[in-house]
Amino acid sequence: MALSENLKKKIIYPINEQLSKYLKHYDRYLNIPVTYADLKHYISSIPLLDKNGNDTLWESVQYSPTDMNELFPALTQIYALLKTKGDMSVMEHLRVDRVDYCTFGNTNPFRVRIINNYNDNYDYYYVKVADASRVFGLELEHILSPNRINYFVHEKTLIEEHIAGIPGDVFIKQHLNAPNVNEIRIAKEFIKFNERCLVRLLGDMRAYNFVMDITPDFDDVQYRIRAIDFDQQSYEGKLNLYQPHYFKDNRAYVELGMRHLNHKTLLQYQEEERTLIAMRVKASRYQLSDLIDCMNNSIVSTKEKIEQLKKELAKYYKNKDFLNCKNMGSIVQTCLDIIKKD
Repeated sequence: MALSENLKKKIIYPINEQLSKYLKHYDRYLNIPVTYADLKHYISSIPLLDKNGNDTLWESVQYSPTDMNELFPALTQIYALLKTKGDMSVMEHLRVDRVDYCTFGNTNPFRVRIINNYNDNYDYYYVKVADASRVFGLELEHILSPNRINYFVHEKTLIEEHIAGIPGDVFIKQHLNAPNVNEIRIAKEFIKFNERCLVRLLGDMRAYNFVMDITPDFDDVQYRIRAIDFDQQSYEGKLNLYQPHYFKDNRAYVELGMRHLNHKTLLQYQEEERTLIAMRVKASRYQLSDLIDCMNNSIVSTKEKIEQLKKELAKYYKNKDFLNCKNMGSIVQTCLDIIKKD
């Protein structure tokens, strides 16, 4: 059964002192010259349209000449911190081309477009409100998934790199029916992505919250689905919200699996992904332990959602250990303990 799209807007939870210490210890905390609040001082904006003239739900914002002279060099410096640990000698040919503001979503991020003056090549990064849920989501993605994440925090501001790929909803509309697309590999990847989200409790993975990363191989192409929105890390109470196959706008990916995979193959792919996650847990056990300890002492959801989720997980896994969990951190830990025992 498909899930309703009308989820309530998520609460933004502040980063507490313990999580701040964790971020500093693991080099995720840096001083920056511009904050999220500074970027809010724009004087006007215009809707940003895509190449087909459709509204993207982003606005291109403009600043006064005085603010631009201060903000844009500082934003270029932040890009240098993100990419080269602040080495400006290789950034002299870069400039800020545009700053966009998102009117849709939980944290209303800014997106900074950096352009190379020599060849007009460009890149993006994001300036967001530092939400504890999102930070935990980014860290769990970095530790437990096959993907590395580059970001850092300063007080109430989060700086996050752009994750390249074709948005999942765009891939369905424009690429899924292409003649050379490998439907079996896409179906396999969606099963594995679904398992990753469930094990580490990353919610709200509707098609526009992940991208399809396509890599040419020697005889075909490989597909990897990458989450790009981590706001719903360990927040919701309903178990189905942590399983992407229940969202109706992911239906096209589900249908590929129904068409090409049998039950034994599905179980094989799930077990493969759980095994890989268990190996990553073992490889990063000390950092992961520090992170879960931070989650245990952070508020990232409501008591009602915690109670609901632990009961649903206890029933799903047939494991009463979930009923003893007091917070979202202990629930995630119990999920990881289960795959380590498999």
